[in-house]
Amino acid sequence: MRFTVLATFTALLAYCWFLLKVGQARKKFGIEAPRTTGNADFERVFRVQQNTVEQLVLFLPSLWLFGTYVSDMLAGLLGFGWTAARVLYAAEYYADAKKRGPGAALTFLIGIVLLVGGTLGAVLTP
Repeated sequence: MRFTVLATFTALLAYCWFLLKVGQARKKFGIEAPRTTGNADFERVFRVQQNTVEQLVLFLPSLWLFGTYVSDMLAGLLGFGWTAARVLYAAEYYADAKKRGPGAALTFLIGIVLLVGGTLGAVLTP
């Protein structure tokens, strides 16, 4: 499960980076906790982190199902693709929230491929 582990590590490392960006943005834009609104630039950074944690709920179990029942190597490749798509999503969202579509769509698509593939692999494995 080496590739699945590495893909998990990479995804969680990216999430930690997004989390640190929120802390930096709080200081930069003067948004004290628990507030999450008040500056559009801060809100974009915050939404990247929040949307990523929402997507991790789909991604991580699906990645592990796929890695266990289909292919560890392919799960790892798809997982690295998912993380790259999240980084693309973040860059798009930071620049202009209206342009976040490609990264968001790719992230979701990879998550669904992992979910459906992993579930089919589990169900069809004798």
